[in-house]
Amino acid sequence: MSSSGQADFPPDFLWGAATAAHQVEGGNVNNDWWDFEHGPATAANESSGDGIDHFHRYAEDFALLKSLGHNAHRLSLEWSRIEPAPGEFSRTALHHYRRVLVALADAGLTGFVTLHHFTLPRWFAARGGWLGPDAVALFGRYCRRVTTELGDLMPFVCTINEPQMLALHGYLEGYHPPALTNPILWKRVGPVLLDAHRAAVDAVHQASPGSQAGLAVQLPLLAPAREDEACRSLCRELEAEIIDLYLDGLTRADRGDWLGIQYYRKQWVDPALPTLFAAPPAGSELTQMGWAVHPEGLTRMLHRAARTGLPLYVTENGIATEDDTERISYLNRHLAALATAIADGVDVRGYLHWSAFDNFEWAEGYRPKFGLIAVDRQRDFARTPKPSAHVLARVATTGRLDAATSQAAI
Repeated sequence: MSSSGQADFPPDFLWGAATAAHQVEGGNVNNDWWDFEHGPATAANESSGDGIDHFHRYAEDFALLKSLGHNAHRLSLEWSRIEPAPGEFSRTALHHYRRVLVALADAGLTGFVTLHHFTLPRWFAARGGWLGPDAVALFGRYCRRVTTELGDLMPFVCTINEPQMLALHGYLEGYHPPALTNPILWKRVGPVLLDAHRAAVDAVHQASPGSQAGLAVQLPLLAPAREDEACRSLCRELEAEIIDLYLDGLTRADRGDWLGIQYYRKQWVDPALPTLFAAPPAGSELTQMGWAVHPEGLTRMLHRAARTGLPLYVTENGIATEDDTERISYLNRHLAALATAIADGVDVRGYLHWSAFDNFEWAEGYRPKFGLIAVDRQRDFARTPKPSAHVLARVATTGRLDAATSQAAI
């Protein structure tokens, strides 16, 4: 690997970071998350508010990311801006996102454009959300319109972000919209989201044949909290619902052209707990979110995803921490785990860190700091790259893991 003079990553590897519209744009007042944030019994700690004003600062943000060695970037389009009422598509929003995607291309960043990243238009949520009778058809219509209008600027299209986490957090755990704790609906919504992905793939392929469509799944490494049959059985059940449902579902002609893998942590499961998930064992290395750091899990989950036969991209991986030395350590170890998977023959073609900026972290609000770039929300949203941003830049520009420890200027 690096020590022998060879690069650890291919020369055409894609490097970058990720954002999501509701987490960075600000002012997305017409979706279910805005309603959730402002509800009287909300689990959200605060409002997304102005985000980090990326809605207006996208061009300078893209230029900054390019200066940090990125050649790709993942972002999302806000469905509630584009289709504020059923069948009513906003020319203003579509023109805005065309300007965004032109700026992305002009900055020399290959775009991964997510069509649905957790937020739903208020009207869609009111019709039953993903369990509404025409949910898949309505999502397909939106995807077709977007790719008809913008597909020439969307080389990679991500249909749905983390469908299994959308289902788990929204329908079983209840701390994301629609805030349900119903195990029957949790199991019902997963296959619907897979159908919605397939409908989106069909829409993208028909409207923009030059675009490659893919799904982005979060694959945590699950383990039983105790070595008893009840824990092992629950672990198998959760793996089936959170992992296998989606990987095994990507076997049909309309499965897509690539698969995004999002990995953060190891989780332990315990049927004796109402949440089904146990706290990490004492002594575990934890993030600001209380998540257990386990880099080897990235290698394992990439191998597991490889069974789909699809090209893989790591579309999210990162750590919430106020201490950037922890981020550097996390980044170095997970890039090493990624390099191991590639050396093993897994077809991984890119790495997009979560996240580009410190931003709104859903129900947790702005407290968790995932960003490579700090944002001063009290002082005109000033952006300041952290040392970890330069570490990733050194690896990205050289393709070598050992470049992470170099002090050479970027």
